[in-house]
Amino acid sequence: MATRVVVTGIGLVTCLGNDTASTWTNILAGKSGIRPIASFDTTAHKVTIAGEVRGLDVTRYMDRKEQRRNDIVVTFAVKAAMEALDQSGLDVRAHQDDVGVIIGSGVGGLQSMHEQFEILFSKGPDRISPFFIYQQIPDAATGYVAIMTGARGPNYAIVSACASAANSIGEAYEIIRRGDARAMIAGGAEHAITPIGIASFANMQALSRRNAEPELASRPFDAERDGFVMGEGAGVLILEDLELAQARGATILGEITGYGASADAYHITEPAPGGIGLQLAIRRAMEKSGMKPTDVQYINAHGTSTPLNDRTETAAIKSYFGDHAYRLAMSSTKSMIGHTLGAAGGIEAAVTLLALREGILPPTINLEHPDPDCDLDYVPNVARKASIDFALSNNMGFGGHNAVLAMRKYTG
Repeated sequence: MATRVVVTGIGLVTCLGNDTASTWTNILAGKSGIRPIASFDTTAHKVTIAGEVRGLDVTRYMDRKEQRRNDIVVTFAVKAAMEALDQSGLDVRAHQDDVGVIIGSGVGGLQSMHEQFEILFSKGPDRISPFFIYQQIPDAATGYVAIMTGARGPNYAIVSACASAANSIGEAYEIIRRGDARAMIAGGAEHAITPIGIASFANMQALSRRNAEPELASRPFDAERDGFVMGEGAGVLILEDLELAQARGATILGEITGYGASADAYHITEPAPGGIGLQLAIRRAMEKSGMKPTDVQYINAHGTSTPLNDRTETAAIKSYFGDHAYRLAMSSTKSMIGHTLGAAGGIEAAVTLLALREGILPPTINLEHPDPDCDLDYVPNVARKASIDFALSNNMGFGGHNAVLAMRKYTG
């Protein structure tokens, strides 16, 4: 019998809250965390809004010296990972050879890169920080969390752009299923709200320029959407084999039942026509889970609020699910927290698990002018009570990466 993989802990850091409870409460209230950027001067920028994390305190886990030695993205990952571990009650050191860490990131330490290049050009090479290499590599969070916790199992970082966290959770699921670990700390973290991060995405025409109305800027599936809004944060889950979780009396929050990954093999930034790559990832996740298309009741969409992505994802859902596409619900968390890039799959998998557990579907806010090409049930504007048993979480990334997680409510 295949090993069942369950979730026993969730940790979140987002612009809606620095923990899971506050983030979830604000999501259900349909609040937007998008505001004018406060972390740097945006006077010269075309885009001046984002979903920034505010007031995060990680001194319980990292002293000031350690925080200075690491990029902000590591502090996000540490906070989310430790919250998830606290909730799970997993004693990592009691099982340390059998606990691994995979925390993905799309861009790694972009803030440190920005700062050190400024130093290089203004003060010269002798002033570059000796910590810079470690600060900017995408696997810094994975290594740091393992050092903090003593986890000696499989340890690496996945970089697949905006699918990074979903791929990380999916690969962690596979590691447990094949017996290479009994528990995994898995998810993603990102901090790309920096001058170069905002400018580069703005110049490629990917970001919304609704600067005067930040809370209305992220509007997935709406006919007046004009691009995504940058977000940041972290989403980390504790995955365990069911036997271990039961043996230690853990509270089980949900179950991962399948994982599918694919490539569009089409274009570096544009999704393949009809979402053919996403369809393939969905099919693989569904086959592994043993679920039928009609079993799926909710999908947490990639839903970026870009004209092409939302149409393509909708087309993929309709092609794969057929008539059932019009009977399931689908919503985009990004409408409230923005697009957190490499952290998105971790945050959205957590939201999907909470929706299954609590029986409430998060809304897609700012859906005021339905796009004729996006004609499914996107849970517009207001959260909805719904008893659901099976769900998917979709993620797509630049480079043509697709990752889909299949989940179900845990009932024993």
